[in-house]
Amino acid sequence: MSVPLHALPPALVMRNVSARYGSTVAVERASVVVPAGTVMGFIGPNGAGKSSLIKAAIDLIDRDGEVEFFGESLAACRNRVGYMPQSADVDWDYPITVRQVVQMGLFPRVGWFRRLSGEHKELVDASLARVGIADLAKRHISELSGGQRRRVFVARILAQQPDIYLLDEPFAGVDAASEKVIRGVLHELRDAGKSVVIVHHDLSTVEELCDHVTIINRGVLASGPVSEVFTRETVNKAFGLGLL
Repeated sequence: MSVPLHALPPALVMRNVSARYGSTVAVERASVVVPAGTVMGFIGPNGAGKSSLIKAAIDLIDRDGEVEFFGESLAACRNRVGYMPQSADVDWDYPITVRQVVQMGLFPRVGWFRRLSGEHKELVDASLARVGIADLAKRHISELSGGQRRRVFVARILAQQPDIYLLDEPFAGVDAASEKVIRGVLHELRDAGKSVVIVHHDLSTVEELCDHVTIINRGVLASGPVSEVFTRETVNKAFGLGLL
């Protein structure tokens, strides 16, 4: 018998987290709760610290404060946590094919040197098909469009099969068709009980995409259900007057 989502511990809890690059503080004393089985959007102006907060949660940059996934430390449940970097953080000239990138999603579970089984290969195929790029499997990543590049990394995180998906700007630079595909995948994950956090810039689609939202500008200005938090007052406080 499955446990109702509301009875599960939050997928992610951050308490008084400050993220920094060396001596430069990107986010200060941020506290966020991501309920299980929801899509949480991190929104705010450029340079507000949205991406830094996700990176701090998974120890990619230095941080202070407490972070828990499903009531445990990251070290205790690392395989349950998936991360998709923003496109600018990827070396698109690296000599690797689409299929090889997606196969990398399996490594947290199977290791870097273990031969992939038939079941693993089927999972890679299914992940490619789910985002509509099965025909691009043998193509070098440098040959892809912006939308195709984002789909590749969505397929990679799907192959990992985590319980929480941390996606840094999944819609940046994508075409309309790719946006529709990625949006559909996010909602399918949510409907399957998975948890999703996205760094997002398009304010016009926040209510359609997200169940909860965290508004960030060097710290958390507000966090909670979209209907309560995504208001003219909080958005204008983060971005400046007249944006909503």
